[in-house]
Amino acid sequence: MRVVIVTESFPPDVNGVAHCALQTARHLVDRGHAPLVVAPATSPKFAASFEEGGAPVGGGPDALSPCPIVRVPSIPLPGYPQVRVALPSRRVAAALAEHRADVVHLASPFILGVRGMAAAAKLGIPAVAVYQTDLAGYARTYMGAGEATAWRRIRSVHTAADRTLAPSSAALHDLEAHGVPRVRLWPRGVDTVRFRPDLRDEALRRELAPNGELIVGYVGRLAPEKQVELLAGVCGLDGVRLVVVGDGPSETSLREALPGAVFLGRRTGDELARIFASLDVFAHTGPFETFCQTVQEAMASGVPVVAPAAGGPLDLVAHGRTGLLVPPRDATAVRDAVAALAADPARRAEYGAAGRATVEGRTWAAVGDQLIDHYAEVLSARTVVAA
Repeated sequence: MRVVIVTESFPPDVNGVAHCALQTARHLVDRGHAPLVVAPATSPKFAASFEEGGAPVGGGPDALSPCPIVRVPSIPLPGYPQVRVALPSRRVAAALAEHRADVVHLASPFILGVRGMAAAAKLGIPAVAVYQTDLAGYARTYMGAGEATAWRRIRSVHTAADRTLAPSSAALHDLEAHGVPRVRLWPRGVDTVRFRPDLRDEALRRELAPNGELIVGYVGRLAPEKQVELLAGVCGLDGVRLVVVGDGPSETSLREALPGAVFLGRRTGDELARIFASLDVFAHTGPFETFCQTVQEAMASGVPVVAPAAGGPLDLVAHGRTGLLVPPRDATAVRDAVAALAADPARRAEYGAAGRATVEGRTWAAVGDQLIDHYAEVLSARTVVAA
């Protein structure tokens, strides 16, 4: 199949949408398909290094991509420069036509994805829309309102797609409750070779917790919707060291809200895997996760998880077996759950081992094959209708 992946974000960006789009492209290449990625340019300087057709000039980060990339001019999101928003461009429609796409994959469509959906409809190409971002929750966090508007846009885009793929049961139910048709479940994979328990590094642990403290980690964006400030109570626990991995607009305020925490900034790849495996407990706080990949990476690393009982973690964390689920937005519940695990090494080990066993079959290859099956079913349905 010839597939065009239209994504709102792609590496070198570091987020769930970018990572999933990259893994999808890699798997399609591995299975002998021909993907093309359409994504926002990462910066004005980087965008200028691309010819009109999107071909890279002089290398750059995209030279390591598993497939060709068309970069669309973009601007930074006001107040959150790490996120870039694509500008109107003819490159989207041209990319679909020139690649002779059999199917269009829309990764978390909202702005660039809307143009991709319109181009696919005009060219008569079937589209699979992958829901990944709780935009309604973000609207509530950043604007205090706007949920209804966000859902109208989500419904409009996804209704136009031949199929919408939801990453979790909670996301699937939300989409169906808001009138989105033709929704199916498609979870995310995890790299169980990169993320594994035997990477636990005692030298790193001594560096992070020189007094032998139990290490509790958070990995993710430092942004208001993640509600990382809920970990303040963890900082007050005796014999516990909080380690925060990530960057974002909330970093300055979080350094004040989380006294004694170690902030490592953005870490990726093998270095991130080593950090995960060196934790004693992983704590996630965001209540708007449609999936929550970092929870899965912690489980693959053999680390017990504390997460809110909302969204994606409901599918990932088996309460009392691989971790503890707590009421969303409840700082006291987060602190108490961490304290309970801190006081019980045997329980931590049991949860960590069960978490690793749970995710061992959730490889990117396995879920990638499921995605290809979705493409094939959509193409088959179009063929039947055309006949």
